Amino acid sequence: MNPVPVLLCAALAVPACGKLSQVGRAPDFSPLEGSYQHHAIYSAPMPDIADPSGPTDASSLWTASSESLLGDRRAAQRGDILTVVIEIDDSAEISNSTGRRRTGSTKSSIPHFFGIPQRLDEKLPEGASMGSAVETGGSSTFAGSGDVSRSEQLTLRIAATVVEKLPNGVLRIEGQQEVRVNNELRELIVTGYVRPADISRQNEVTYDKIAGARISYGGRGQITDVQEPTYGQQITDILTPF
Repeated sequence: MNPVPVLLCAALAVPACGKLSQVGRAPDFSPLEGSYQHHAIYSAPMPDIADPSGPTDASSLWTASSESLLGDRRAAQRGDILTVVIEIDDSAEISNSTGRRRTGSTKSSIPHFFGIPQRLDEKLPEGASMGSAVETGGSSTFAGSGDVSRSEQLTLRIAATVVEKLPNGVLRIEGQQEVRVNNELRELIVTGYVRPADISRQNEVTYDKIAGARISYGGRGQITDVQEPTYGQQITDILTPF
């Protein structure tokens, strides 16, 4: 028995089993336990809340803690949460045209050279003559054009967690949001690096101020499965040389 078909069927059956387990069920949410966000929030220090039983400054009505009315509520430490505002409205149009044409010809003949061409003509095949020894010609033409038209528009807001504070003060953030509607789960993921100075007083940062930003907006569920080609079709597209 040839083991190749058996191994191929087994390889195709493994991902199919994962899909079959979701038949009649809505897609599951990704667990937060074990993620960078969970560890960052779980190990974050307690908020700076003034002890009412301790001494107070009689000359001030407010404290500078983050819990006070006038305190700085911007994310600054590991485990803090801030809002990422994603407003992408990009468009680009590129048009290129290239043309090239070249023509060349070469002709070489030796009609008279101390009588040598005439002597060589006697030994050459019939119809050949040194009077027109070599003659070549060539031409090439190339034309190419290309057009690119792209338009993207996306407006989203997502809460992200500071998962790490680097030695230079830059914050590494990570945010994940999942919304499930009618057995279709839409997932938004954003990661990157943020300077504390770029965080507004409203504890918000725009996507264009995130270094190394990785923004993913997709989904999984029944609609996504129908839009994607089957595993067999994907393998055929990869292996087929034509």
